[in-house]
Parts: sequence; structure tokens; C-alpha cells
Amino acid sequence: MRTFRTVLEQRIWDRRLTLEEFVEEAELYAREHREPGTLGLRHLQRLVAGRRSGGQALGQVKASTARLLESMLGASVEELLAPPIETGQARIADQTPGRPEFAGALGWLDEAAGWASGSAAAQVRARMELTNIQTLRERRARRKGIGRSQVADEMRRYYRTCDTFAVRGPGIDVQTSVLTLAEWNELRLPLWVGDERLALGQRAGATFPLAADCAEAAVQQLTTAAATEVRFADLPLYRLVKIDVGAESFGGTFDVGSFVEYALTMDLLEAELLDSLADGAGVPRPVRDRYLPDVDAVLDIAGRTCAGGVLSLVAIARPADPFRGAADYALIVQRRSDEVVNAAGKLAVVPKGFHQPLTDPRADVRIGATLRRELEEELFGRSDVDGTAGVPRAASPMHPGRWSEPMRWLDDETGRMRMECTGFGLNLVSGNYEFATLVVIEDEEFWPQFGGQLEANWEASGLTLYSTLDGELVTDLVRQEAWSNEGLFALLQGLRRLRELGGPRVNLPSFEVSGL
Repeated sequence: MRTFRTVLEQRIWDRRLTLEEFVEEAELYAREHREPGTLGLRHLQRLVAGRRSGGQALGQVKASTARLLESMLGASVEELLAPPIETGQARIADQTPGRPEFAGALGWLDEAAGWASGSAAAQVRARMELTNIQTLRERRARRKGIGRSQVADEMRRYYRTCDTFAVRGPGIDVQTSVLTLAEWNELRLPLWVGDERLALGQRAGATFPLAADCAEAAVQQLTTAAATEVRFADLPLYRLVKIDVGAESFGGTFDVGSFVEYALTMDLLEAELLDSLADGAGVPRPVRDRYLPDVDAVLDIAGRTCAGGVLSLVAIARPADPFRGAADYALIVQRRSDEVVNAAGKLAVVPKGFHQPLTDPRADVRIGATLRRELEEELFGRSDVDGTAGVPRAASPMHPGRWSEPMRWLDDETGRMRMECTGFGLNLVSGNYEFATLVVIEDEEFWPQFGGQLEANWEASGLTLYSTLDGELVTDLVRQEAWSNEGLFALLQGLRRLRELGGPRVNLPSFEVSGL
């Protein structure tokens, strides 16, 4: 459990803000409310610690700064700089049902399960009081230890199918849990305006009530998320209703659902699967048996909650370097942090994000729009397009006037960046739709100018670079068991396409799609 030194530090954490982001928010608040107080990063670091950098007492806070903090946070500066009065499990059990990010989920669960208002909150509170937090953390650790191939094999066995994405080549023989068709695997579809035929619609009465065993699993999901400090936000998500993917184009229809609905229904499947594999074979799977019992249910996207995402292999052209060698592409791979809802601790391409609207559901439905937003958020440092950080204030967060410097540079000249959809599939683990994409930054001037600015956001616990000229390391990367199945699907599809595009910058392993 995270330990806070001051109430101020706790309040900033509860807002899901970094110290840098809180400083920016304080500056904006001061301007909007005509507060004369200022707050710099070093000053804030001392305040949240409750001590000066040398360990001495803080002393009296400047009156204007105190008024600014008191106005923003609704508490006296003395209270904000004091240690939290309550600590440990009891405090979290007491606060969780009232935390804003959980309020929507608790209300939704009451309604979906047919419970009286407040029932879900009471159940989560009771479990928090009785639960050993360390036990939950150990269970999450065991989930992370389940290898990708074990998950894929179990899904192929459960659904009695071999129609999942797999590749074979020298030193490579891997299978994934992504259900796909041959025509979905040979895509080279540009992701620009006019190339996507995706539409927004609304299904009448698209509700999916919870049975008792699924409601029980949903309560446990919320308890685990609260106890292990997983980020949880009630955001809109696109749900797939219809898909039409071909070699020359793709189209589809989506409606807008909520992250809460997904997290407390279909997302339960991953946790149930990983727990059953960690605990041994033969464990009952009531949630999967109810929500996704067979391949027909997987393919019935209109009859269930079918959320999904966009995953992209990013390849950045780099000039020759005396230490690194000849000109190549840098491939970026992330390890997912423990704060994410799914695939925690797993390898994945970056960006990896849910397909969801920001402020304009009809315009944002394009896959290219989601991909650009995820590049801004997960690599180019745009925290204001991260929905988990709070309600967006900007009417058009992805307006060109708000783009990061790297994104503006890429858009200045045609041909600097290529974005393509390389594959589509349905993940048997959760029923999610997966759009595998490739981003190639072709102009090698990008790396000297912006390579040092690329930085993952909170969703990643670290990044690793791989050279497209190092076939041996890339082959070893493909074989690693730490991959999420959807992440490996996107990596492999991107590598296949790079072999066609890369020329002398590429010396990647050769493999072919097998089993379809």
C-alpha cells in the first residue's frame, strides 16, 4: 500500500496527477480565479515531503501560496501539510466507495445486478476490511507470471479452434489467442482521413444485465483495483457492432459504451483465466461460460459488449551512428505498469490504447484518430489527452494548435510519417477487437531532433529500443513469454510489413503466417 507523507501528497495522488501536472493545474487555477499565489516544482516537492531538502522543518508557508492551495483543495494548509491521520487498510476501506473514480462503477453495478442503491459500495467496503492486501498483490504477481503461450494454448483448447494468429520461421514458432481470418492478416491500409469507412451508430436498449456469479466477480474486480492502486476511470469506449475488413479497405459500425460496463463484464474474463491457470487446471470458469462460451459468441459482436483497442509498432528512422552502426529503424517496446487494468507487467508495443472518443464521438471513431492521440499521450508527453487524469477541459484536444512539437514537425511535410493498419482480430481472452497498426517515421531528422524527448507515460514501467538491423535480438524478442497476446500480434504484423518497406535499414527475421 502506498504511504503518503502529507495529506497534500495524498490529495495529488488521488487526482492521478504527477507533481509537474499539479504545478500546471495550480498555475491555471490561479489565473482563472485571480489568485496571486504561485507554486514551483521544487517548492511543491518540499511541501509534499513536509520537510526541506536538508531535512529541516518547512517553516511558515507564504500566505499567497497557502491561500492558493486552500482554495484548490478545500482544506487548511495546516491540514494539507500534516501526515494523513488514518493509515493502512482501514483508511482505504473507508474511502474507496466514495472516491470519484469508483462512484460511477459502484452505481452501475447496483443497477446492473438489480441491487438496492449503495449495495455495491457496502460489499466493496466489507471486502476491503477483511482482505489481506498482500494476498491480492501476490495474486496479481502470479497473474503476471503466466506466459503468453500458456494463455494462447488454453484459449485454443477451450474454444476448440486453431484459427488464431500464428507464425513460423527459422527459430520462431509462436501462436497467439487472437482469432483472425486469412483476409484480415494481409492488410496495408493507410490510416488517413478518407481511407476509413467507420461510422457511429446507437443500438437501442444495448444493456447486458449481470447474473449473480458475474456480479460477485465484479465486486472482487473493484476490490482488487482499489487495494492494488489500479487506475480506474469511467470513460466512454467505442463498442464494435459490425466490421467489414478487406484487402483494399475496412469499414465498420461502432456505438459508445462506457469503460465501467466493459471493466465489470468482459474484462473479468482475463482475471478469471489467469487465476485459473495460476491455481491449476480444472477450475470452473462461470464468467467465461456465461459471457463468451464458444466461437459463435466471440463472433457475435453485435450481441455482446465488444470493446477494443489500437496497438502500434512504432519504427523511427535513425541516421548512421559511430556507436550503433548503419542507418536503421528504432523499434519501441514497453513493459506495462502495474497501474493498468489489463496486461499488467506484460510486454507490448507502444502505443497501446483503448479505442475511445475524447470530445467528438463521430470524428474520433476513426482508428487513425485514436492512433494519433495515443502517440501524443504515450510517447510525445501530452498528459492533457489522458482521460484518466480528469475531465478534458479543451473543446478540441487534438486540434493542430494543441499538438506537441514532434507531432507538428511530422505534419509539416508529407511523407515524414506513414500510418497503416496491418491486421485485425478478436482476442479470445476478453473478446476485444484488436487493430494492429504500424507507424513508420521515415525522415531520419526526427531522431536527432526529438529522440531524446520520447518518454512513456504512467501506463509503462519502462521502454526498450531494438534495431531493425539486429535480427538476432528481434528474434529473441519475439520468442519471449512476457508478451501479451495482442501485443505480439501487433509486433509480428508490423515486422512483416517492415520487411517489405525497410530496404537496407532492415535485417529482420523471416517468418510466415501459419495455421490459417
